[in-house]
Amino acid sequence: QVQLGESGGGLVQAGGSLTLSCVASGRTVSRYAMGWFRQAPGKEREFVAQIRASGVTYYASSVNGRFTIARDNAKTTLFLQMNSLKPEDTAVYYCAVDRDNDGSYDYWGQGTQVTVSS
Repeated sequence: QVQLGESGGGLVQAGGSLTLSCVASGRTVSRYAMGWFRQAPGKEREFVAQIRASGVTYYASSVNGRFTIARDNAKTTLFLQMNSLKPEDTAVYYCAVDRDNDGSYDYWGQGTQVTVSS
């Protein structure tokens, strides 16, 4: 089992920045892909970004160029640097682990709230 704990959410004005962190524990995740998702009120959860064990990254078009996903050298902590935040980025952000690297995420954190005011 993998436990994931997000932190770093909060309230920020439009145009501001936040960095989210997600600590993985329970078993090593260094070989797995990890990702960030978000869910806004009344909407379905959506993909934000992914980083493979190789370091290759993928982004949703809505955040590409503004958000950066990264993981530490030990690959136990996942980060999401969010710049130029917009009110439409307001959501609960979740980190997740893709154990089989098949696009299906197996472990999820509890989420951290990000609110961007206009």
